[in-house]
Amino acid sequence: MRGGGLRTRRAGWLKRAVLVSLAMVLPLGATVAGPAGTATAAFNPDGFDFWVDSEMGPIKSRIFRAADGNTGRVVYALDGMRAQDDLSGWEKDTEVARALTAANINVVMPVGGQSSFYADWNAPSNFFGIDAGSGGSSTGSAATGSSMTGSSIAPAQVAGKKNTYKWETFLTTHLRNALSSRLGFNPNNNGVFGLSMGGSAALTLAAYHPDQFSYAGSFSGYLNISAPGMREAMRTAMISAGAFNIDAMAPPWGPQWLRMDPFVFAPRLVANNTRIWVSAASGIPGAGDVSNPMEIVQGVPLELLAMVNSRAFQVRMATLGGGNATFDFPITGVHNWRNWEAEVHRMIPDMSAHIG
Repeated sequence: MRGGGLRTRRAGWLKRAVLVSLAMVLPLGATVAGPAGTATAAFNPDGFDFWVDSEMGPIKSRIFRAADGNTGRVVYALDGMRAQDDLSGWEKDTEVARALTAANINVVMPVGGQSSFYADWNAPSNFFGIDAGSGGSSTGSAATGSSMTGSSIAPAQVAGKKNTYKWETFLTTHLRNALSSRLGFNPNNNGVFGLSMGGSAALTLAAYHPDQFSYAGSFSGYLNISAPGMREAMRTAMISAGAFNIDAMAPPWGPQWLRMDPFVFAPRLVANNTRIWVSAASGIPGAGDVSNPMEIVQGVPLELLAMVNSRAFQVRMATLGGGNATFDFPITGVHNWRNWEAEVHRMIPDMSAHIG
């Protein structure tokens, strides 16, 4: 009895310690989890909302139709660690949708998935049974067990905390099938690209779903996540970006974790002959970066880490004899939307030639 009481007191102390730690870490969010820069919250009226049910509840995507009206050329644009539940960062902070549709490519922008890495997680995210909250996001794009009616949408980040993130299944089954059946979109030979968190996820999706994705682009992605220190860096970033627990995603260095590591699964990309575009800048601020000092403080170390990861992945691909990848390492640029938007423009001709 006495031992049980001691264990109870210890458990209570541990839970309080975790919450205090979270309270201390969360205000530091912008310094450890990208992207840097202030959102402009620009809504593009050319797009329309496309809701699809899933194990996580209804998930919204934004669809932008190709200028020539084709349904055969499709690309998915994945967001970063701080993905919000109203619009994708690609829509808020860039004009890539207009550039892609002008190139006669249909654009699919999934909305939400903060800190998810677009993976199928093991369990709902919590810390010792305590839901650490939503991290201050706005209205949600997913709800537990509700239909796709606007009034039933639950608060932000219900998906991933009250239930389990199942983003890979959503993107490769539910959304893929709905786009095909409801819009007539080609479900095969699509492209997928993303920044930071979305960059590594794009390569993961292409590696394991080669019939759906024949092209994958990673901008400032973390492509060597089993390297020393990477899991703890990601842990800190995920606590900052919505208070998500990496241990609910995948155990350390087990089969599920290694399955998510582009450095490990690179042979699949070579065997599939997936066309890949990988980019990370030097972390040296360019002329357009110096207008916002916080972008320098936040964006330089994040981009340096992404660059080191992407260079390691480049060496890995070279040792495998993979000739299916393009690597672009700009001499200036930090971890921000300006850098990623410019990279999309450089990638479009190559992607356009390898999808559909």
